[in-house]
Amino acid sequence: MTGLAGGLAIVGGGKIGEALLSGLTRRSGADGILVCERSPERAADLSARYGVPAVDLADAAARAEVLLIAVKPQDIGTLLDALGGSVDPGRHLVVSVAAGIPTARIEAALPAGTPVVRVMPNTPALVDEGMSVLSAGAHAGEEHLDRAEALLSAVGRVRRVPEAQQDAVTALSGSGPAYFFYLVEAMVDAGILLGLPRTLAADLIVQTALGAAVMLRDSGEHPVQLREAVTSPGGTTIAAIRELERHGVRAAMIAAIEAAHARSVELGGS
Repeated sequence: MTGLAGGLAIVGGGKIGEALLSGLTRRSGADGILVCERSPERAADLSARYGVPAVDLADAAARAEVLLIAVKPQDIGTLLDALGGSVDPGRHLVVSVAAGIPTARIEAALPAGTPVVRVMPNTPALVDEGMSVLSAGAHAGEEHLDRAEALLSAVGRVRRVPEAQQDAVTALSGSGPAYFFYLVEAMVDAGILLGLPRTLAADLIVQTALGAAVMLRDSGEHPVQLREAVTSPGGTTIAAIRELERHGVRAAMIAAIEAAHARSVELGGS
C-alpha cells in the first residue's frame, strides 16, 4: 500500500506542512490529499495553490486514513484534544512531524492502540531533496513504517532510527538547512566586501555549495579528504582554514547543534 492509498490529510499548513504538500502534489498529484489549517485565509491559499480541498479536522479524519500532523510543537496539545474523538485505531495511521514531540505523548492523547510514526523532515522537501527520518511508536509495525516511508520518499531520502535518536536528528538535519543558509549568507557578504556584485557572489557560492554537496554524496570520500584535496601547501585555502580555526568555527558549530538538541528535548517535555 502506498503512502497516499486511502487518502492523506496534512494537518497544519506552516512551512514544513507546505513543503510536504508541495512536494507530494508535484510528484503524485493532488488526488487523495486534503489540507487542514486553522487559519481560513491560509487554508484558502493552500487549497488554491495546490488544488487540494481544505477541510476541518473532523472531516479530515473521516476522509483520510493517514493523518500527517504538521503543527508547531506548542500547538500539539490543543490539536490532540480536538482530534482524539475522531481517530479509529483500526483505520488511521498518525504521522507526526511536530519537532521534539515523542510518540508516547501522542499515543496517550489518542484512542488505545493508535499507530503513530514520528518523522523529522526538513524544508528541502520543497525541491524533492528532503531528508526525513522515521521512528515507530509503540503500536506502529513494519507496515506502518513502510507506508510512512512511501509517503516521505516522494520528496527526498528517508532513513529509520530508534526514537531515542530523534532529538539528535532534529538538531542535525531538521534544523540543518538553516546552518547552510547562514554559512552561504556569510560567504556572499564576504564576496561583496571583496568587491563582487551580490548576484555574482551568490551565483558563485550557491553553485559551489551544490557541487560540494554532490561530491560529498557521490565520491565516497571522507570530508577531510575532500577538504585536503583543495588545500595546497602555503595556498589560499589553508590561510582561510587557519582563520576559521582561530575563530573557533568548528567548536561554535558543535555547540550550536548541541543547543538545538537541547531545545528539541525541551519541546518534547513541555
